Amino acid sequence: MSQILSQVLASNRTYAANFGDKSKLTLPPARRFAILTCMDARLDPAKYAGLAEGDAHVIRNAGGRASDDAIRSLVISYKLLGTREFFVIHHTDCGMEFFSNEVIRGLLASSLETAELTPQGFHDVGRGPGSKAGEYIEWLTIRDQRQAVIDDVERIRNHPLVPKSIPVYGFVYDVHSGKLIEVEDASAVGRAA
Repeated sequence: MSQILSQVLASNRTYAANFGDKSKLTLPPARRFAILTCMDARLDPAKYAGLAEGDAHVIRNAGGRASDDAIRSLVISYKLLGTREFFVIHHTDCGMEFFSNEVIRGLLASSLETAELTPQGFHDVGRGPGSKAGEYIEWLTIRDQRQAVIDDVERIRNHPLVPKSIPVYGFVYDVHSGKLIEVEDASAVGRAA
């Protein structure tokens, strides 16, 4: 058993021993909102948004992008579980800003081992074989964080399965201060009708 697996299982035993009334939480989120944010380990939506278990849906992916799968989750969140507001929260210093589709496709074609981030960008330190399967994926990289928030809010707002009555807010989380900074143009695009 790996050390990480052992630590996770030990932590779960402690958590389960003190589970208490959490078994009585309802399926719909109590505060009726959903957050779409990045998977970056420096982001803790429970802390930066003041959440307790059962409060909100948190959908995470690389970059916090409004991918088809993220929108699928948002639609389920409102349609079946009653959320009434959406937050798109990207962050400063996001890894999705450090490469392009072409870069990751090239890295994957060369090797499937972990690449290294240098001041010049990502560099492959592994050995082959790689795979060309990355050519068929849109990686949703980010060139301009603020514009990416606007684009994602706009994509959600204009999606035919998202009702116009749901406001979609846009923010950037500052990893150096912990502050949520509203992207006003995104929130304007996401305004409920």
